Amino acid sequence: MKTQIMISGGGVAGLTAACLFGTNGFDVLCVDPTPPVTDREAEGSDLRSTAFLQPSVQVLERAGIWHQLAPFTTPLQTMQIADAGDDGQLRNARAFDASDISELPFGWNLPNWLIRRELVARIKTLTNVDFRPGVSTERMLARTAGAKLWLSDDTQVDAELVIAADGRGSLLREAAGIDVKTTRYGQMALAFAVTHPIAHGNVSTEIHRSGGPFTLVPLPDHEGLPSSAVVWMENADTAQKLFELGEDAFEAAMSERSCHLLGPLKLASRRSIWPIISQMASRFSAKRLALVAEAAHVVPPIGAQGLNMSLADLQTLLDLSATHPLGNPEMLDAYDRARRNQVGLRVKGIDLLNRTSRAEADWLRAARSWGIGAIHDAKPIRTGLMQLGLGLRD
Repeated sequence: MKTQIMISGGGVAGLTAACLFGTNGFDVLCVDPTPPVTDREAEGSDLRSTAFLQPSVQVLERAGIWHQLAPFTTPLQTMQIADAGDDGQLRNARAFDASDISELPFGWNLPNWLIRRELVARIKTLTNVDFRPGVSTERMLARTAGAKLWLSDDTQVDAELVIAADGRGSLLREAAGIDVKTTRYGQMALAFAVTHPIAHGNVSTEIHRSGGPFTLVPLPDHEGLPSSAVVWMENADTAQKLFELGEDAFEAAMSERSCHLLGPLKLASRRSIWPIISQMASRFSAKRLALVAEAAHVVPPIGAQGLNMSLADLQTLLDLSATHPLGNPEMLDAYDRARRNQVGLRVKGIDLLNRTSRAEADWLRAARSWGIGAIHDAKPIRTGLMQLGLGLRD
């Protein structure tokens, strides 16, 4: 079969790519060996949440999906950063309000399983998009005139452009001979949803203590109670022990780690756990191939950067498709130049933030606490960093 764009990978980034290019008139085939889990309670559902920052909403609008997602979102008007002492008390907390730089919130948060559900529903309305869950890409041959791919369902595909959205262990990236630089931190992240008696007020809070940040991100109410998504980063041994705790002991531990900011926390979902790494490909493109999302870059879950960087990848590819023949060397070289430099700076910045957030030495923790206040209290620095974090400036 022939298609203009072949997407290998049906996670949030791959499904968004299918919607984006399909909505803009391209013939698209998207495959993934694992069908997307689109129910909160189903085994394997992704219990993490994503905060779509302002620039990402523009991408989702171009993909024809934002109007479906918007009713389920919780706006993030304020981001609070705090340091926590070993006594469990917040110290030097500072709130960064979106009104300093925009009439809009910083972003809008919603669960990843729900994003998948709405993306799959959108794809079903696009007659020029063929989504095949349960099918994997087995081999790719890149040629001057196009790419040939062999799929696990015995289909052979001719495509003008191949988008690798197949994750941090990307087979297409490896087959193209593209190296990656990986940094392992000896950390793991726990993700889950909670309810709490005190309303979050659309404030996202990142609490720093040795081991990594504990982040509470607003969600819609759950069963009549205020609710938040939590990402809790810790040293690997500690994280594994926490993951294995019984529910009562775990709730006591997470309430203490949250400094009781929103009152006693109660689990409102299963827990998931995964290792924290930084990873970046040496190139973001090869012949007829573009790497996007975690096939190109992986960062620790700090500052809502991961998926938002991935959507910026897709927007760049779509913009280049309007000025270059699809998948030709000039288009892919331009994509590599545009994204690799920008992503590289963000990967380095997030790496520094992660190392700072897990500092254990007393003087480093004191410097971290002082730095939170210094950044907030100098308005030009505060607004500049907020714009940088949103991707409104390089």
